Amino acid sequence: MSDRDPARAPAGGRGEPAPPPLPGPADVRAAAERIAGLVHRTPLFGSATLSRRTGYRVLLKCENLQKTGSFKPRGALNRILTLADSERRRGVITVSAGNNAQGVAYAARAAGVHAVLVMPEHAVASKVAATRAYGAEVVLHGDVHAAFDKLEQLRAERGLRLLHPFDDPMLVAGHGTVGLEILEQAPDAQAVVCGVGGGGLAGGLVAALQDSGIRLFGVEPEGAATMTAALAAGKPVHLEHVETIADGLAPPFVGALNLRLAQHGLERVVTVGDEAIRAAMRLLLERTKLLVEPAGAAPLAALLEQALPLEPGATVVLLLSGGNVDLTALAELLGDGP
Repeated sequence: MSDRDPARAPAGGRGEPAPPPLPGPADVRAAAERIAGLVHRTPLFGSATLSRRTGYRVLLKCENLQKTGSFKPRGALNRILTLADSERRRGVITVSAGNNAQGVAYAARAAGVHAVLVMPEHAVASKVAATRAYGAEVVLHGDVHAAFDKLEQLRAERGLRLLHPFDDPMLVAGHGTVGLEILEQAPDAQAVVCGVGGGGLAGGLVAALQDSGIRLFGVEPEGAATMTAALAAGKPVHLEHVETIADGLAPPFVGALNLRLAQHGLERVVTVGDEAIRAAMRLLLERTKLLVEPAGAAPLAALLEQALPLEPGATVVLLLSGGNVDLTALAELLGDGP
């Protein structure tokens, strides 16, 4: 297990233009108004068992119960609803291992926009089927690296509007709406813990909660520690190989925008192993009756591993980011119990 305290990033190098402003609370509030009625206000509740096991007062924000089974429609809707009419007519394209594909497909259908989703050939079959069921065109191609290359090819050939899967300010602001709900549902929260893949969810929480005094922590799989690598290098780093059961946390790099947000507002990013994630999945299913995918179980894994610098008894919100588990692989994902 490793952790790193992010250093502050400079506003721009000598001779380079300053980066654009980061999305903030006003952008997140505008997104919340824009997508109201199109997403669920997901429940937040406590768990006595998890609190005893970890030594904290644990609250669970259940985005696994969101439309399409993850937080992704929040950002996808805000991005699509803010496109120009000419962009909507062209259609949109993005790449995803599954949850973002479903979120974009749902948002595109709600907005009357054609969506093309490029997914790796090894993407979970149930996620592919669900994406098609929302009406999107799915293109299966290679591994995650090859899928990004295929996206660029199709975008150029067909004139489609790119929806970046995680590094877009409107997308990030939409994801941040979950932070506004946490503020309302748990005003005494002292910390929020979320998984980090491309960084869009973590970035959205930074945007929403930056003035709240709530401490924010990110969790990555050891086999896909892209934010950890980016924080160490001070810039996004492309990993040549990622290996983890948490496919929702396995993009080969984090976005430049999300890295800046992490440097601005994430107190720490820690990594956890796949076995710790399996144990967290089992515990959530056994004691809370919530089926959560590996990416969504990573925050609990970090608490169970005592990986975060929190005071005993602190009120901690764990963001259960998704629940899209391929049932045919469920036994393998859960592994052997204790």
